[in-house]
Amino acid sequence: MPAPSWVISRLCGIELFSDLSREQLDWLTQVGRFRELADGDPLFREGERADAFYVLLDGEIVISKLLHGRHQVLARHFGNRLDQPFTGELPLLAGSEYLASAVAVGRAQVMVYDRATFFDMLVRCPQVCRVLLPVLAERITAMERQAGRSRMLQGLGLLAAGLAHELNNPAAASVRATSELRAILPDLTAATLRWGRACDEPERLLVDQVRERLAPRLPQDPLDAADAVDAVTDWLDEHGLDQADDLGEVLAEHGADPALLDELAAGLRQDTLAPAVDYLVRALRAGALAEDAAEAGKRVVELVKHTSAYTNLDRAPERDVDLRDGLEATLTLMAPRLRGVRVRRDYAVLPPVKAFPGELNQVWTNLIGNAADAMGGVGELAISTRREGDHAVVEFRDNGPGIPADVLPMVFQPFFTTKDVGKGTGLGLHISMDIVADRHGGTMEVTSEPGDTRFVVRLPLAQLSER
Repeated sequence: MPAPSWVISRLCGIELFSDLSREQLDWLTQVGRFRELADGDPLFREGERADAFYVLLDGEIVISKLLHGRHQVLARHFGNRLDQPFTGELPLLAGSEYLASAVAVGRAQVMVYDRATFFDMLVRCPQVCRVLLPVLAERITAMERQAGRSRMLQGLGLLAAGLAHELNNPAAASVRATSELRAILPDLTAATLRWGRACDEPERLLVDQVRERLAPRLPQDPLDAADAVDAVTDWLDEHGLDQADDLGEVLAEHGADPALLDELAAGLRQDTLAPAVDYLVRALRAGALAEDAAEAGKRVVELVKHTSAYTNLDRAPERDVDLRDGLEATLTLMAPRLRGVRVRRDYAVLPPVKAFPGELNQVWTNLIGNAADAMGGVGELAISTRREGDHAVVEFRDNGPGIPADVLPMVFQPFFTTKDVGKGTGLGLHISMDIVADRHGGTMEVTSEPGDTRFVVRLPLAQLSER
């Protein structure tokens, strides 16, 4: 549609074109295409090839990006403002797809300049660059901040999901053990009283010594374990003890055998053998349940420790860091995403690195998550550390399909992603590079071929200077 006559006066009032001559404004009016939008009409959609630059003359345009299945508003442009009512310049300059979608809110009017005309505009109207370039830099920074917040929230969601998943097993084990312990305490108390009334001092000491020698055995071959239970159960049957099957299983699990039971029986009177074994079995069972609960508690403490190491909420922002701690904390909390991935570790002994641990953990999260995605959740990830001169090196190596050679040079560029629309911001590796290079004075490199993709992070071992 040809531009109405009033367009030239509107363009003249926009900061982007405020320094142009009448001849330049006439040219812009003639080469642009006037377009009217109704409420909800799309101006462009995320993922489409960028083919135009848009100047909003009147109305409102909302810019939104699909992140994790939801449209997140990035910006709003208003035609009644003079400063920045334009969009589409970034993907045109980058030669990429639109990074977000633009939709009209109410009625809107725009001027559309196709790709060739946009670049011709920069040549014919160089004054435009004075406004366009600072705005471009500001918008890139804003999108990086937005993506950083999104990745932070995604990281917190990952942390919560991973922690909940990992806490489930020890929490359930603790509940189960304490519940069973509570249930057997009355029987243990009664058995203890019976044994106390029946035994003399030498017998009591003998049973205590036997109890100390018994402990839960490591997992055995099922056939060997069944043979051990049968041998103990047969011994109990031969000595006339009731519930020999139940007693035999507990005693065998703790390493008892007929030879030990012969030794026990030799030191007891005939009428004290039954209360002694009854007390011994219940005490062993109670001890095992208490140990199960304690182990579950230790696992919970360990997970909380890993969580603290990952988020670094209780430490100064910059400190001496053991790289292994951050890597292990990240692996622990990303365990749900790595169920089908075999993780191999090869950690060298390294001196601490002066670093911002929370930010490094974000880098590890990005690299590990990208590797898992590249392998489709199934494969092998090798993580190693080593020293190279005055640098610590962390290498992530996966056996996924690899990154195509024509794509490899672009992986650290902002907004570049090979993932489907809505599944990636295109800023994860760019932000990771900033953290490594700008915040820590390090470097990050990538090499890739089918079955062997490597991201290598180098961090200086020297003290960080103020940044």
